[in-house]
Amino acid sequence: MKNLSQSNYSSALEMVRNLKSKYGTSWDAINSESAARMVTQNRFRTGLDIAKYTAAIMRKDMAEYDTDSSNYTQSLGCWHGFVAQQKMIAVKKHHKTTNKSYLYLSGWMVAALRSEFGPLPDQSMHEKTAVPSLIAEIYDFLRQADAIELNDLFKRKENGEDVQDEIDNFETHIVPIIADIDAGFGNEEATYLLTKKMIEAGACAIQIENQVSDAKQCGHQDGKVTVPHEDFVAKLNAIRYAFLELGVDDGIIVARTDSEGAGLTQKLPVSQEEGDLASQYLAFVEAEEIAIQDAKEDDVLLKRDGKLVRPVRLANGLYKFKEGSNIDRVVLDCVTSLQNGADLLWIETPTPNVKQIAHMVNRVKEVVPNAKLVYNNSPSFNWTLNFRNQVFEEMLAEGENMTGYDRNNLMDAQYDSSELCHRADQKIKTFQIDGAREAGIFHHLITLPTYHTTALHMNDLTEGYFGEEGMLAYVKGVQRQEIRKGVSCVRHQRMAGSDLGDDHKTFFAGDKALKAGGEHNTSNQFEVKKNEPNKELVSGR
Repeated sequence: MKNLSQSNYSSALEMVRNLKSKYGTSWDAINSESAARMVTQNRFRTGLDIAKYTAAIMRKDMAEYDTDSSNYTQSLGCWHGFVAQQKMIAVKKHHKTTNKSYLYLSGWMVAALRSEFGPLPDQSMHEKTAVPSLIAEIYDFLRQADAIELNDLFKRKENGEDVQDEIDNFETHIVPIIADIDAGFGNEEATYLLTKKMIEAGACAIQIENQVSDAKQCGHQDGKVTVPHEDFVAKLNAIRYAFLELGVDDGIIVARTDSEGAGLTQKLPVSQEEGDLASQYLAFVEAEEIAIQDAKEDDVLLKRDGKLVRPVRLANGLYKFKEGSNIDRVVLDCVTSLQNGADLLWIETPTPNVKQIAHMVNRVKEVVPNAKLVYNNSPSFNWTLNFRNQVFEEMLAEGENMTGYDRNNLMDAQYDSSELCHRADQKIKTFQIDGAREAGIFHHLITLPTYHTTALHMNDLTEGYFGEEGMLAYVKGVQRQEIRKGVSCVRHQRMAGSDLGDDHKTFFAGDKALKAGGEHNTSNQFEVKKNEPNKELVSGR
């Protein structure tokens, strides 16, 4: 029998008819067409089905990027299934395809918005189970988006429209998700166990960072502590074993290095021979030459270049790296990860500067030519100020007269219509294209966009609603915009599954079904009358 996760309506219909024939009159109440519709509307039965399907998509996209850098991919971070659902519905509506569009699950947003402890900083203090739970929730909402849109198509077909081709070639809302496992939430066994749960929920790509699990910090904060390569490679192995055990052979590992901004290490690895990985790591540790008689009781000492040295150790027991060693550490981290099973890289940077990113990635490519990057287009960057500063330097180097600009106040709105602003905004606009072409960035993501958009929209709505505008603030700023822009959830009952549920009730109970739809349903107010232009709302799409 054909795998139902990949079946179309015709094969599903044939399958149900065969089953009815097999089980005889006891199945007479089951309508073959209705059952086939439900099968078609639920293409993915399990999270593993999703993980296998989306892993193949990512592998295809990675190969296409290798041949042409314009084939980069993108995602936005989503902290709730509804947010992810509305994002993918909008992607299909505006761009007509989900191709090259992914989802990102941010550990930062899980900590800040999903923890039972309440809002937390990005320090791996939230429940690890919250991560696979959010993955499962996101895919539940995306599957519902499939079911709702297909249900609308089937209803149009029942009404005599020729939409069979749209049904047969329906593009699912299910897309790859890159899921943040932080630093692995414990030792390599803990990483393996959590990875399995994330894959079973549907994740095809696991992103892990080289920080110490119990001292993990947000990538854009100070106080980051990295682990020796051997420890990190063990966790890469744990993730790969989890993928293989669950049959997701194409699973993706994204290895993140925080070494650019990390100045501390918790452990000194054991070197077995000169020049090995541990030796290279130890070479980055700041140390002072010392005579044996000057060593204190219980000092930790190293032999380096024939001399005795004492690593600089802080009161908390952590060791310092040498100043200026960060970029070399980043490069070694990246090369080591790719040589030990990672598929993609993630380099946390202090600013979004294509040339600086390219400098590091190109050094990695000298060793691993097809090295590719996942890059965080982070809201932690002040994009306006960063790019105005970059352009200021460029204009200065070009001999432009810059006396009309206050270098210490480039964010000022007075510069919004200036040449500097125009050039800076153009660089921001092309940042993803430029980064894909020049810096090996395969995937661009924004980690926390919906955290900020929620805050911004609530700020704007409450200002008017609780002020002089009153209800007009909502109607003018929200509902009227939803109607005119064809936003799917303007008919929120339908988006929550009410119409879909009514059809199901009819399948199950026939004419006895008690349905929510009907002339007294206020959602009818959003139906566009015939001869009006917005066909999207007519069809319910």
